[in-house]
Amino acid sequence: MATYNQLIHKYTKAFNDKGLSANTLKAFIFELCNENDVNLYLEMDNECLPIIEKKYEDGVKRLLNDEPMNYVLGYSYFYGYKMLVNKDVLIPRFETEELVGLILSKYDEFYPKKDINICDVGTGSGAIAIALKKEESRMNVFASDISEEAVSMARQNAKINDADVTFMVGSMLEPYIENNIKVDILVSNPPYIKVDEVLENSVKDYEPHLALFGGNDGLKFYRIIFENALKVVKDDGLMFFEMGYDQKENLTSLAKEYFPKAMVEVYKDINKKDRMLMINLKGE
Repeated sequence: MATYNQLIHKYTKAFNDKGLSANTLKAFIFELCNENDVNLYLEMDNECLPIIEKKYEDGVKRLLNDEPMNYVLGYSYFYGYKMLVNKDVLIPRFETEELVGLILSKYDEFYPKKDINICDVGTGSGAIAIALKKEESRMNVFASDISEEAVSMARQNAKINDADVTFMVGSMLEPYIENNIKVDILVSNPPYIKVDEVLENSVKDYEPHLALFGGNDGLKFYRIIFENALKVVKDDGLMFFEMGYDQKENLTSLAKEYFPKAMVEVYKDINKKDRMLMINLKGE
């Protein structure tokens, strides 16, 4: 029986040969140990539990085929909350956590201690909607996605995190318009990758293309939302979007075209890249 330390080093060369980080091996077995209440740092030189060794050996084969570790594990963490993930939903990104933080700070600024309606368009795993509800109970949160499979996953995540979110299946803003839902805040992390953009194999081969690609210029789904936003967002409402780091000029121009009286602001992420767009319809 191999020790935990031996298992980590067993595949180091194979990972290095593929240009993969060997740190992934340690992170992977660390998560498997957590699942089984094993403190890896105290057990490094002890024999590995058979159940962990089996999962590790099977999982490493998938990792060597470029499958993202979060899909192998079946979960990810977002804003401190555990989110189940599979091939039907994107793996939540750290950059999107910053979008949630921005929304929460603007809630405190514009709606201090008020009950508001908020919708998450294209919710995927439900990460944004769930994190917002958990962090601010005064938000009445709606979330939608065109994928029934994604909404099913999002509902599971809401259940395990005890988050009261109303989920709907439908394309972009259609569920809100059909149900006459008006919101104070709209948030969306829509597909914004250009169709001809080169992606890593782990993304291209495993994550759902429906949630990745945004047309020739990456702005297809922003246009769809902008065209119908005033049917859903209140006249003095706010809209927040994640965006590609190189889309600032084109997306701000598009926003001003649709909302000439609004205030449009772009915020940088922790890496100083332009990644978040806010539209204040009130214009102040």
